[in-house]
Amino acid sequence: MSTSDYDVVIIGSGAGGGTMAYALSRRKWRVLVLEAGPRFDPSKDYKLHTEGWEKQHFPHKSGSEGRQTFAELQPLDPELSDLCSWNSVDGRLNKKTRRMPFKYHHVRGVGGSTLAFTGESHRMHPESMQMGSRFGVAADWPLTYETLEPYYCEAERLVGVAGPDDPGARWRSEPYPLPAHGLGYASQRIARGAVTLGMRWGANARAALSEVYDGRPHCNYCSNCNRGCPRTDKGSVDVTFLRKAEASGTCTIRTGVTVTRIEAGAEDRVKGVHLVNAAGGDEFIKTPKLIVACGAVETPRLLLASANQYAPNGLANESGQVGRNFMETLAWSSSALHTDSLGSYRGLPADSISWDYNAPDAIKGVVGGCRFSVGAAEAGLNGPLAYAQRIIGGWGRSHRAAMRESFGRVITVGGIGESLPNSGTFVDLDPGEVDANAVPLARIHSQLDAMDIKRLRFMQKTARSILTASGAGELVEEYGSYDFFSSTHVFGTCRMGADLEDSVVDGFGSSHRWSNLYIMDASIFPSSGGGESPSLTVEALGLRLAVDLAGV
Repeated sequence: MSTSDYDVVIIGSGAGGGTMAYALSRRKWRVLVLEAGPRFDPSKDYKLHTEGWEKQHFPHKSGSEGRQTFAELQPLDPELSDLCSWNSVDGRLNKKTRRMPFKYHHVRGVGGSTLAFTGESHRMHPESMQMGSRFGVAADWPLTYETLEPYYCEAERLVGVAGPDDPGARWRSEPYPLPAHGLGYASQRIARGAVTLGMRWGANARAALSEVYDGRPHCNYCSNCNRGCPRTDKGSVDVTFLRKAEASGTCTIRTGVTVTRIEAGAEDRVKGVHLVNAAGGDEFIKTPKLIVACGAVETPRLLLASANQYAPNGLANESGQVGRNFMETLAWSSSALHTDSLGSYRGLPADSISWDYNAPDAIKGVVGGCRFSVGAAEAGLNGPLAYAQRIIGGWGRSHRAAMRESFGRVITVGGIGESLPNSGTFVDLDPGEVDANAVPLARIHSQLDAMDIKRLRFMQKTARSILTASGAGELVEEYGSYDFFSSTHVFGTCRMGADLEDSVVDGFGSSHRWSNLYIMDASIFPSSGGGESPSLTVEALGLRLAVDLAGV
């Protein structure tokens, strides 16, 4: 295969890869997307209409999850036992003396993890982009919110984001494409409770259509965004960016293709990629330009596994920063039974939010902010099976009566906070575990420091206070990052920056050394933000990189 077959090869088809495929194919670039996972057909694969809908969660197919390992996580402090996860049926969920790895939640497939995401569509808080110079933690972004703002607008138009009139600290040059969703009944009760505490609580920006838009239907409020959207009203990458990319006629997507190594060559250029195709055969594909968009766990794994004579420490790892500065999802949720029947299983997940503590200096005595939102659906408490297994104990007639009395009464307040890198947070290659192609697995190292614990403590206290103010009674479940690693949003392992000795790529995502290598996913984030969902920022960064590559 010659270099003339494609103008660019993209590894991965999530928020970064899918956006790049769209933005370059619309400029008539010949684009090849290599995706390790399968395609999902929303009308056939997301079986929310069947009796077993609650058991399947997101319906993973063969090959739609990668494998990672974990280094030993930190011991738990008995004095922090109240930060441990529990529910009213099983008691304490982690019964060991160390923090446990539950899961890195992701999807390998056409559309990536946006297939299973809730659909929150957030811009970074402008003040969260200067964590290094302001607070001496993480690093500054080598671009400003003002630079990224027009690309945020473009991404929101392509996705069809529904958002509120008041943008808060995230100023806007134009309104959201669609009006905000109305708040569900349970969400309204939480909002009223938060207001009594002096908090502002309003509509969340959501990649779920509030009106018919771009040939897609409006949301039907089934409350199951995380299980896959059969109607295509959720703005996942497959039905937005990639749908348009394939319609251009210049974008080819190959599925079931595992890239095992990127070949670095002379003159500071990569030559191409080695892969195992869907039939199990080996291939080598040359490319004039290569974009790596595998996420903050798999991107550093591929780069480190691509070491050769030209890149002895791993590809693009001249600074030694590939895999370093890992940031995870720092989260807490509290759930309680309300005194009233609220039908809390209904409505749009995460339809409302408070940004009051999102700025990096918003929490007294803590560096790094957080946000709060409703969270029953994200906690999986939107079906009777979850109630029976986690909330309502017992058996027989008494259990049935308690289920009838309690179903729809659980309300949840969740918080997601800033994750700051430290010397114990990084991704490397496991020295003893390999995949089916003999490539070492990514090994995740995670460590929460004292500031993380302070942030979690604040999130716990505030979530409980909001529930009480909303009229909730007894707590029935709490889950948090103190005793479990359970991450959906991961960042930072290929940090962007102006300093070649402290970063992997520049402010566009271009390798400092390798002239035809680019990275476009949340691995390039210098900081995580105070709880923002990262997909919209990745998409905005991708649109900006495409403009730079095209020279327009």
